[in-house]
Amino acid sequence: MPTIALGKLEQVEPRSLWPLEAVDFTPWLAENLDALGEALGIDLEKTRVEAPVGSFACDIEARDTNSNRRVIVENQLSETDHRHLGQLITYAAGLDAGVIVWIASRVREEHREAIDFLNRHTNDNLDFFLVTLEVIRISGSLPAVVFNLTASPNAWAKTASLPSQKLTSERTLAYQEFYQGLMDELREKHRFTNARAAQPQSWYAFSSGTSGITYNASFASGRRLRAELYIDVGEIAPNKSIFDNLKSQETQIESALGERLLWERLDGKRACRISAIRENTTIIDAAAQGDEIREWLVQHLLQFKAVFGPLLKAATTTIPAPALPSVST
Repeated sequence: MPTIALGKLEQVEPRSLWPLEAVDFTPWLAENLDALGEALGIDLEKTRVEAPVGSFACDIEARDTNSNRRVIVENQLSETDHRHLGQLITYAAGLDAGVIVWIASRVREEHREAIDFLNRHTNDNLDFFLVTLEVIRISGSLPAVVFNLTASPNAWAKTASLPSQKLTSERTLAYQEFYQGLMDELREKHRFTNARAAQPQSWYAFSSGTSGITYNASFASGRRLRAELYIDVGEIAPNKSIFDNLKSQETQIESALGERLLWERLDGKRACRISAIRENTTIIDAAAQGDEIREWLVQHLLQFKAVFGPLLKAATTTIPAPALPSVST
């Protein structure tokens, strides 16, 4: 029988990589939220580091791009303690968060039970996660980070707790079923998203990796299905600047995609969007043409990421600086 060479799994002390939580680990985590999002089943988009809450500061504030809920992350490179649990609840209240994430290198059973208790006794708009941080390597290899989900919302395995909007009609149920299939295919086959639980709404936003810009799928009015790049970084002028930068490359972009797009600057509104349109398509059609419609969206979202993705960094660097207030002398 041939000999099989196997490596030895080794635990690495997290502080050997990040000596200080605030100075070393928090900035690293803020730039690697995809890894945390994959463990949680959420697409995370960073908003702020050290977000102020009164005289305190939350480690990381982010956004769930699918539900648009505010996410807060509190981390510690030590065993869970009462102080961090209190901070977590304080930050959740101060920032009106919908998703609360507590990361620690070791988890006390009492604190796991506390997070389970909060998930059982809070409403469907509020989800608590407790994550154990582990760093491993095999026989001296480079270290790898593992986020182990230790406590999560009760129904998170497949259909995470829904927001306050309930399933009130066949149409909303159809949206949820359609987007669940789309989401699963994009996640499992293409690693396009971390999202795991579809919700009963007519649109879905997927992270582009650039804050304020998403790849959207939307059943729009007029029997139209859209695959789109949606631009909303929070202010009108930057949105229009990003749009104009991309519009100046319209010929090259449409050539790469192989089709004409609908370019909507939406003057008078804050956001902008660039869309591929499938006409005469509603969610009702998904019952008979679900596979075909889903494949159309999958291909267009992947193409949008391939073509627009490399252009977004340059487009966002053209954002004009805000005008300084005039000073009278």
